[in-house]
Amino acid sequence: MSSVEHSLSGPADRALANAIRALSMDAVEQANSGHPGAPMGMADIAEVLWRRYLSHNPLNPQWPNRDRFVLSNGHASMLLYSLLHLSGYDLSIEDLKQFRQLHSKTPGHPEVGHTPGVETTTGPLGQGLANAVGMAIAEKTLAAQFNRPGFDLMDHHTYVFVGDGCLMEGISHEVCSLAGTLGLGKLIVFYDDNGISIDGHVQGWFTDNTAQRFMAYGWQVIPRVDGHNAEEIIAAIEMARHNTDHPTLICCQTIIGCGAPTQQGTHDVHGKALGKTEIQAARDYLGWAYPPFEIPSTIYDAWDAKKIGAEKELVWEANFNRYQAMYPELAAELKRRLTGELPKAWSELSQSFIHEQQKANLKVATRKASELCLEAYAPLLPELLGGSADLATSNNTLWSGSRGIQQQADGNYIFYGVREFGMTAIMSGLTLHGGFIPYGGTFLVFMDYARNAVRMAALMQKRVVLVYTHDSIGLGEDGPTHQPIEHLASLRAMPNMRVWRPCDAVETAVAWQQAIERVDGPTALILTRQALAPIARSEKSVAQIQRGAYMVEGSSENPDSILIATGSEVALAQRAMEKLQQQGKRVRLISMPCAESFLQQDKHYQAQLLPANITCRVAIEAASVGYWSQFVGLQGRVIGMQSFGASAPADQLFKEFHITVDAIIAAVNSCLN
Repeated sequence: MSSVEHSLSGPADRALANAIRALSMDAVEQANSGHPGAPMGMADIAEVLWRRYLSHNPLNPQWPNRDRFVLSNGHASMLLYSLLHLSGYDLSIEDLKQFRQLHSKTPGHPEVGHTPGVETTTGPLGQGLANAVGMAIAEKTLAAQFNRPGFDLMDHHTYVFVGDGCLMEGISHEVCSLAGTLGLGKLIVFYDDNGISIDGHVQGWFTDNTAQRFMAYGWQVIPRVDGHNAEEIIAAIEMARHNTDHPTLICCQTIIGCGAPTQQGTHDVHGKALGKTEIQAARDYLGWAYPPFEIPSTIYDAWDAKKIGAEKELVWEANFNRYQAMYPELAAELKRRLTGELPKAWSELSQSFIHEQQKANLKVATRKASELCLEAYAPLLPELLGGSADLATSNNTLWSGSRGIQQQADGNYIFYGVREFGMTAIMSGLTLHGGFIPYGGTFLVFMDYARNAVRMAALMQKRVVLVYTHDSIGLGEDGPTHQPIEHLASLRAMPNMRVWRPCDAVETAVAWQQAIERVDGPTALILTRQALAPIARSEKSVAQIQRGAYMVEGSSENPDSILIATGSEVALAQRAMEKLQQQGKRVRLISMPCAESFLQQDKHYQAQLLPANITCRVAIEAASVGYWSQFVGLQGRVIGMQSFGASAPADQLFKEFHITVDAIIAAVNSCLN
């Protein structure tokens, strides 16, 4: 494209798109921080999509059947804030003036739950695209489960804006490959093909044939669309919407910073304020005669989506009411799932199962105990949408009622393939959409592949259940490449994350119960490969498991020393406690399956378990030792791993790394002397 004038649409459309450009460059200038290039470059695409196609209601951002719009290149946040403001969401011009300021509704990158109309938190490139794949899976699966002839209650699109950076990130390969395999025909992605990233022209580091790449994934690809020409954009969207069997990539050739006369088309416009001189030149160049943050009423009127959005929702509600009259049970179930409420029978069922596990006295690996939980809980919870990163038989994430959505559109299980990062971000998209509680499994050591998606789930405070098996050197012969060491500490360091490392089938049942009931963040279930003996406990102790820590039976009420253990090391610590008691020591053993839950208990309960005057404390966990200093103090000891593991049978490894009964006894005696 030789110039902006040559490719921009007609005057009316151009003025509406220029409102986005003006607001974006003004907000970035006022903040002296931000990214004006992408909002200015994608403004014409956004104007066509939002005004002509996007089905949404600014008066009710949570309308269940709204189209989802995801700005995966989240640094272009002023594009989204401008769209939300102009179309009538609760985002004022004063909010735009506070762009990137403390406690404003317009943070530097979009944050779900913080700004009305934002569907997901984006910024780490590629993850918004992955979330969108999860949203599209949710729409398709809910439609298969609930839609009936004449009642398409779940019938909406997921639209995504991505840039070069999103498509360079490895996660884009993972999720787009899966999206093609699943035939997500209502997923439409707009690729901002401007040839520029932060470091300059991308031909030096990004020469992929993107169109052929996506065609190989099984996508419909619409290449070489002029991203500043409304007619071409409309034609591409029409083609995308008519193909319901394949996701669509629309390759939009754009000019980054379109409208900034001396900076457009360069990397200079990507991530800094244009400056007053360039902004005035842009106003002249675009024919935008209004001062900063001023939008004429005619522009507002043309953008306002409140009336038409409310009308669309009313039509949907009328259809739902007819559906409810014909299918009352299905309607009630859909309502329940979309609001995230658990079935009325849940509390009784879960408590009953926990007590059954206590009576059963099973010696099983906690990964197997997790499968037993799914067998018990899942029949009551059709919203559970499981999966594994090609390790289902090792993670025990399949239960007898699992049905892959690849084979059955109304299924409840996703075979993710070896895509840990993509799986985790897709799970966030599923729960962001609503109607599902997703869980997904892999080995704990491979959490590293997915860590940033785990972090995003925690940042967004979304109910995602992360099933991590093969939790320590106890997995044995697979060796140090597969034996997690630092991973527990890494997960526990993450705000909003809860980490459960159960010691037997009973604690596993409680961990699953708590993960399902939790609505304000993700839960990681850390499970063993090896079988673990059951721990004896009273009814009182069973009730206390959900508090994150409790006293194991046989512990001293008036201790001189305290042992703290998790997972497979609880049984080890119990044997050490018994031997120490035979030596005349007064030992208390605390099982602490979830430190985060324990730290949220009242101070009285914490002090009861860990009296401040008992300074001889020993923590035992077959993982990195640093985390436990907060519980054992300066005079305490921690028995764990201070190196990587090795390849050998598990019992040999615990001896090799001195995680033994004798080591615990020696630590207590050293601490007391």
